Formats: sequence, structure tokens, C-alpha cells
Amino acid sequence: MPRERGERPDLVPILGQLRSYRRAWLRGDLIAGVTVAALIVPKNLGYAGIAGIPLQNGLYAAAAGAILYAIFGTSRQISMGPSSGLAAVAASAVLAAGITGEQDVASFVAGITLASGILFLLLAVFRMGWIAQFLSRAVVTGFLFGAAIDVVIGELPKLTGTETSGANPIQELWSWFGTLNDAHRTTVLVGAVSLVVVFGLRAIAPRVPGALVLVVGGLLASALLGLQAKGVAVVGEVPRGLPLPRLPNGPLLWDHAGTVALAAVALVMIGFSQTAGDARTFAARHRYRIDINQESVAQSAANIGAGLFQGMPVSTSLSASSLNDRSGARTGLASLTSGVTVLLTLLILAPLFSILPKAVLGALIIEAVVSGMMDVPEMRRLFRVKKVDFWIAIVALLATLVFGVLAGVIIGIGLSLAWLVSVATHPEMPALARERGTQVFREVDSHPDDELLPDVAVVRFDGGLFFATADALEDHLRDLIQANPDLTGIVLDCGGVNFIDAQGAATLADVVTLTRDAGVHLRFTRLKPGPRAVLEKDGVIALIGADHIHGNIHRAVEAERSAAGGRSATDDA
Repeated sequence: MPRERGERPDLVPILGQLRSYRRAWLRGDLIAGVTVAALIVPKNLGYAGIAGIPLQNGLYAAAAGAILYAIFGTSRQISMGPSSGLAAVAASAVLAAGITGEQDVASFVAGITLASGILFLLLAVFRMGWIAQFLSRAVVTGFLFGAAIDVVIGELPKLTGTETSGANPIQELWSWFGTLNDAHRTTVLVGAVSLVVVFGLRAIAPRVPGALVLVVGGLLASALLGLQAKGVAVVGEVPRGLPLPRLPNGPLLWDHAGTVALAAVALVMIGFSQTAGDARTFAARHRYRIDINQESVAQSAANIGAGLFQGMPVSTSLSASSLNDRSGARTGLASLTSGVTVLLTLLILAPLFSILPKAVLGALIIEAVVSGMMDVPEMRRLFRVKKVDFWIAIVALLATLVFGVLAGVIIGIGLSLAWLVSVATHPEMPALARERGTQVFREVDSHPDDELLPDVAVVRFDGGLFFATADALEDHLRDLIQANPDLTGIVLDCGGVNFIDAQGAATLADVVTLTRDAGVHLRFTRLKPGPRAVLEKDGVIALIGADHIHGNIHRAVEAERSAAGGRSATDDA
């Protein structure tokens, strides 16, 4: 639940959690923290591989994200760290900028991470978290699905020990098929076994940390079987130790400022929407309050920290957060424990990862993106519930594959805005008919057997009447009058109108004149106090006449029929 207006959120929420801490929570927090660390360490090696940065940098980001979010975040179960989607955006930004060389790539990724953290801070300062709503769920679903396909195709060469080329994933896939005759057999065997292990465990034992099992198994196989000596490529040196804070390469970022800005916007749009939704879910489940503005501060701190410590973009991980919750996390101490555990891994175990076969890493990445980004059930739901949303998701998916992940996000944002404008400028205006034998008026499309009045048309306007919708109302009523020459009256049901601006009021005045010129009498019904006050100030109520404003549709229809009968008698006389 968000905070009530007027409450002052703590700048450092974990202090409030610790002040009310109960000793009984300690065991659950510690177990949850270590359990989550066991999940995220191997996964973050994969996410670093997606972004194209040194593997240890993924762990730097995981530690910084977990610790800083624990300090500044208001959710007690959120696990903050790199994710497959954010890693794909970072990789796409690197590709778009044409940057090569491990150090330059690492510095560039750290730079866009830092930029996204600064952007999160601006959202918090100006309270603009609502901006994330412009990226619809359908677009996110399609974009992530396309990005997952892109990542999977990019990892296939690791499973075969070959090299590919191509300007987009489709060309890369075609190139990969052409290299299969040169595939390294031992590498193929290692890759196939890795895929079977990680997907098999997910299918038959989903609670077993398949990524951890795969990494440990891959390290043991590499050491015991001498896989590197047999031609199997390994990830290479992973140094022990912790990084020092360091600013990214400023000239490099400035040379690609446009790409940095686009990537930062994409990271914020995706990251904020994910974290805000997950935070609300856990807060409702455990009955405590969150502060959405403070969540922006927390994400800002986490990304700034990850960027300064040479990491990669971070956001919430639903799988890790759910595991955190199931394992007994009650406060941010669980996330602190995860971060400290990752730091200990860097200090003690990091060099062990240097003999990890790249085929194992590729399988780990493929499983992560397939399970975390290819949401087939959601695509089916979109197709079943609203086909327009499904096709928007498909367009976002195809745009990601054809133009790249970063361009796919930008196109997705454009699609969301276009859809928003389309919906806003095309309000629903259903025709209403009377249920036979009653005074109830219902939508004709849903109740085709209801009585449609031949002389009085009843129309309901749903939504605000303002500059973007006013013309649509006028056009609809004009078409209605032209299509029904026997029409004597129109009843406009305003029960769904909550807002009218100056242009909407002016348009209603034009509509009154339009109907009068056509010999049709206009009546309003169920006009709410707010919109009515606007119409009174603009003189529309005086223009139409207070006697043409009614409390319900039945009274308006009866009044119009009675007046029409009186007008007919006068004409006959």
C-alpha cells in the first residue's frame, strides 16, 4: 500500500525497520539472504555475459544493488540486481554505439547504469513516477519476448564453439546454421548436457536452484575432465577482490550521448514499472506501506552505486524476490545479507569461475531469458482477452528482432503513446435501447432485442469531454442526425462524463446549435455537478435550457416525447 498523503517517508527506511526489529525475524532474514545469493550469483554471471562485460562486473552490480536497495527501499522482500531484460538493453546500447574492447564496453555499460540512476533521482525529485505508465504491459511483454529471442540466438555459438555474423538476429541465426559443420563436438556435448540439466531441473524440481547446480557441475566437469585442454572455451580470468569506485569514461559517453540517453530512458521505463508493481504486491501480501517516490530514490541509489562500482543496470528480480519472500525475509536485512554474501563470493571464490566453460554459461543465459522473458501464458492471455494488445505485443517483438533491443524499447514506447492517443481521441459512444416492459436503458450491442426508439436516440458518452474528444462527439451526433431523418430528439447520457474543459463546453454549445438547426431537440441526463458547473459558467445550460437537463434517461425520453406531441398538435392547429 502506498503511503497516505501527508506522511513523511524516511529517507533511510531500513532505520525504521531496524528500530522495530524483532529477534524472531533474524533467522528468516539470514536464511533468505543466503538462499537468494545462491540463486543470483550464477545468474548474474550470465547477465554479465549478455551485456558483454567481465563476469565479475555482474557480481559488483548484484552486491551494490542489493545493499543500496536494502538501505533506501521501502519494500522488505524485493531483491534488487541485474536482470536479463536490462542486460539485453545494455548489450543493445553497446551494439548501437559500435563499442568494442572489454574495458570500453564495461565503462560504457557502467556509464548508462549511472545515467539511469541519475534519471531515477530526477523522477523522485519531481515526483514523476507516473511516466512509467506510458509503457504498456503488452509492449513490455512483446519487447522482452523479442529480446529473449535475440539473446538466445546470440548465445547459440557458445553451444557449438563457432563464430557467427549478421546485422540482426535473423541474419545471425542464418549464419549460425551455416557453421554447424564446423561445430566442436566436445563443446556441443557440454552445451547439450547443460541445457538438459538446467531445463530438466526447472521441469521436474523447480525449487532446486538449477543455475547453481549447473555452474557447480560445469566447474567440476571442467576441472576433472580437463575440458579446456580438449578445446572447450572457458570464460577466462575472474579476479578476486572488490572494485574501487570509479567514474566511467566521460569522453566515451559524450561521444555516444544520444545512445546513452535512449538507453537510460529505456532502463528507467522498464525498471521502474517492474519494481513498482512487485513492491505493491509484496506490501499488500504482508500488510505494510510502501512509498513509490522513495522507490525511485532506492533505484537511483542502486543504479548509481552499480555504475560507480563498474557494474551494470539493476532492477527488481521477481524470481529472486519471490524466493526471498518464501525463504522468510521480513526486512531489508535479508537483502543486505544477500549483498554481503555476494561480496564474500568475490573475495573468496571468484577465481574458481575462470574455468567455467562458455557453453555452460550460454546454457545458463538461455535458460534465464527463456524462463524470465518469454511469457507465453501472457501472450495467450492477450490474444484471448484483447487482440489489439496481442498485436501490439507482436509488433514490439518484431521491432526488437529487426531493429535491435534498444530500438525495440523506443518503438514500444511510441506504440504505447500511439495507443493511448487513439483510445483518448475515440471515446465510447454506445447507443442505448429500453429493456421491454421497464424504464431501464441498456447498450444495444449487448442487448439487441431491447426496444430501440424510432424518434428519440439515446447516446451515452464515456470519458472526459475535452479538446481530444470533443470533435468526436460532434461528428457522431451529426452522423446520427443525417442517418435518421425521422429523429425528433437526442438524449445525451452524461453519466460517464467526469470532466469537461473549455473546448468541450464550446463544442457542446455548437452541438446545441447543430441539433436545433436540424430540427432535433437535445437533452442531457445524469449530468454531474463538476461538468455542470463548467457548462453553467460557459452559458451552455442557459443555451439548452434548464428544463432540458434530467436526472435519468427515462425522464428525458418521456419529456421529449411529450414535448414532441405538443409540438405536433400545435403544428396541426
